[in-house]
Amino acid sequence: MDFSPHLSTRTFAWDMETESTAWDIGSAVLSGLLLEVSAHPKPGLVTPRSMGSHRDMDHQTFILSSAAIAPGLVACARAGLSHPGEAPALLPELRAIGRACDARLLEATHGVNTQRGALFCGGLLAAAAGRVARAGRPLAAAAVLSEVGRIGEGLVARELAASDPAAARTAGEILYHRHGSPGIRGEVEAGFPTVRDHGLPALRAALAEGHGLNRALVHALVALVAEAEDSTVLWRGGPAALAFVRAEAARALALGGALSNDGLAALDRLDAACVARNLSPGGAADLLAVTAAAYLLENRRFPESSAAKSNPLVSGPAPDSRRIK
Repeated sequence: MDFSPHLSTRTFAWDMETESTAWDIGSAVLSGLLLEVSAHPKPGLVTPRSMGSHRDMDHQTFILSSAAIAPGLVACARAGLSHPGEAPALLPELRAIGRACDARLLEATHGVNTQRGALFCGGLLAAAAGRVARAGRPLAAAAVLSEVGRIGEGLVARELAASDPAAARTAGEILYHRHGSPGIRGEVEAGFPTVRDHGLPALRAALAEGHGLNRALVHALVALVAEAEDSTVLWRGGPAALAFVRAEAARALALGGALSNDGLAALDRLDAACVARNLSPGGAADLLAVTAAAYLLENRRFPESSAAKSNPLVSGPAPDSRRIK
């Protein structure tokens, strides 16, 4: 697919400054994806030191798929920057970009679904940031997340509520009709409230206290797992599994999350439980990528105090060879 802007179909004057903005937005969203998979430890999720509850993907699989979909993130930013109409009318174009990126992702991973959810979230975030920039407004996280909600207006009604329960085929349709869960579509349509109200505040608080970036990201993830109605957990284990994972994450958060030894010990126990039960909070992982990207869109960089710190979260004994290829 040609990811370049098609000027003949646009009323918006395209110039190098606008193209640079598209690349800046795409880079921030790609950074969010890479930071999510690079954070460690994470319960049941792929990290540089663990395959979590997965047997068909590892850290390098995610690196390959992230690189494969990177051009599409820039393309979504371009689409947002150049779209002259109402926000919901942009969605079909983003879907087309997403389908092309999905094919690239599966080709890069030999058919393994590493980041389809992250692609959906990241593409919408990039497009929303493009629309905010087009309007001449700063890329404040709150403004960008609200614009995501405008683009996704009516998603749940059109794609889930209107679907036939007897003919439900996708995980999203099945979970909606079986459990009433709107899944990631509901999160998008509401403007990523879990990111806005839990992920970003946890990330900002950890960074403000001077913690390293890895620790801050893990802390934000704990906050997200405790609150998110995670479709991946719901699909793998049902409502009981989702309640268990959220309660254990909330317990870890109450103990200090990734900012205290007690919280880290609780997170380690949750990781072991997720692996034993074959649970993976992939939905919360996607929201962590959105959280990191939204922070970067607003601030352009993380504080200097977060960089290049010796981090006890990733030091210690060699990784468990049973969980690392």
